[in-house]
Amino acid sequence: IYRTIGTREGWQQYLARKGVEIRDHRIVSIEGDQENPLEFVPIPKIERHKAALVRRSLSRPVKLVLEAGLFSENTTFFDYGCGYGGDIERIGEKGHESSGWDPYYSPDTPLKEADIVNLGYIINVIECQRERRQSLVNAWELTGQVLIVAAQILIDDRDRGIVAYGDGIITNRNTFQKYYEQEELKVYIDQVLGVNSIPLDIGVYVVFRDESQGENFRASRFRSRLTSPRICTQVKRFEDYEQLLQPVIKFVSDRGRLPVLGELANEDEIRAEFGTFKKAFKIILQATDPEDWEKLADRRRQDFLVYLALSQFSRRPKLSQYSEVVRNDIKGLFGSYKKACALADIMLYSMGNLEVIADCCSNSPVGQRSSHSLGVHISALEKLDPLLRLYEGCANRTLGRLAGTTIIKFHVKKPKITYLFYPDFDTDPHPALDTQMEIDLRDLHVTYQSYDGPNPPILHRKQAYITPEYPNYETFAKLTRQEEDWGLLDNYRAIQTRLGWLKCLEEHCAEIKGHRVYWRTDADPYRRKLIESARRARKKKH
Repeated sequence: IYRTIGTREGWQQYLARKGVEIRDHRIVSIEGDQENPLEFVPIPKIERHKAALVRRSLSRPVKLVLEAGLFSENTTFFDYGCGYGGDIERIGEKGHESSGWDPYYSPDTPLKEADIVNLGYIINVIECQRERRQSLVNAWELTGQVLIVAAQILIDDRDRGIVAYGDGIITNRNTFQKYYEQEELKVYIDQVLGVNSIPLDIGVYVVFRDESQGENFRASRFRSRLTSPRICTQVKRFEDYEQLLQPVIKFVSDRGRLPVLGELANEDEIRAEFGTFKKAFKIILQATDPEDWEKLADRRRQDFLVYLALSQFSRRPKLSQYSEVVRNDIKGLFGSYKKACALADIMLYSMGNLEVIADCCSNSPVGQRSSHSLGVHISALEKLDPLLRLYEGCANRTLGRLAGTTIIKFHVKKPKITYLFYPDFDTDPHPALDTQMEIDLRDLHVTYQSYDGPNPPILHRKQAYITPEYPNYETFAKLTRQEEDWGLLDNYRAIQTRLGWLKCLEEHCAEIKGHRVYWRTDADPYRRKLIESARRARKKKH
């Protein structure tokens, strides 16, 4: 927020939005101040119920929680401020006990406790600060496991055709809206409830009633997707017991360590046959590459260290706050929690040096490198150096990522992260940029930009942002090789936008169909002949 209040005008506007002023080195509320000219401005009638929306599908906050796996088979749901009740109906259709309350649309429905309580886009439509705070407290008191809090996040200029009122604005429908800064929303939730909320998306946070469950959820969001090492050697004893050993293979692949007693359903059979899990795993090692298992364990160590380093920014959990399975992970992967914390702190200290981050970017085997940044597809994030994952986590842990993030850009000359959304990345040979969000890691200042005009920036060389395992990687790579052969990518500065790219195609008598380059059917024969000659000369040169 510091950039906003760095000038006198900015500071005064900020105080006005908060409904306070400074007098004699004290902060004083201007509400009800007889000497303040705002006292004589008629207070408009706020019609909160008009802010409710008729939804055709689940609201974004509830959908995110559902996708995050926080609804189990018998989870109950309550929507505090349910409006027309769309979320209640759709969660009920999924087999969950579901109900809700709204002061206008469902005032007679009793308030009841539930495992998951949704406070979706409610606190931003309440103009009274005391009542806004109380609604958050009330929803939390009803929460058994997880509270969802969502609010509108400031993207556009607040002064663009809207009426300032209190610490928000009044819309042309006579509804109130408070637009939070993303960091401001987290601070508000945490201070009112005395918690450490977790971002799911822009403007969407979850709060766990059980701290250990919250920490498990945080840690799970940094877990890489790993597969079991392949069987590379035929060993008769392994073949004889392969079915019995499959639970051990799956567990070690998932956790990066051997199980302990009580963690496998068929452990009695395994111990009866082999004596210990360690002896059983030796049979598995005979049929697989031991280095693959060590690499897998190392990836799990890196995953946990990234999470643990980021936890230093808030309240690093005590060992007792973790679930038993995570405590076993710590012991199996690091030996002790003290050692794990020390290693995480070393990572965190290293990240403070921008030159180290720049070296990680320039040496990254994944992503599109340039002199000023490294761009990677969201699917390749877990393949990056742990320091880069930690660097991105510094933005993600508090602010969350831009909805639909496709590409993450690491800036090497400034401490910044940019999230870019390309809706048609998989299907469009040169997808257009829809939205971007840039986060300055020095002060967590967020800058948004959307592109809805006829000339948005577009993406080239898609395969450079992904790994060879990504679907259609080779299709993307073939298109790039073909475009390079045609000379379409020679003047990169001229083709960064859609209109520039279309002009380039026209100049080369080319068109793109699917992910291939073809001659235009209406191309001038003489022009085509010159281009073909240039292509032959290019091939001889290379």
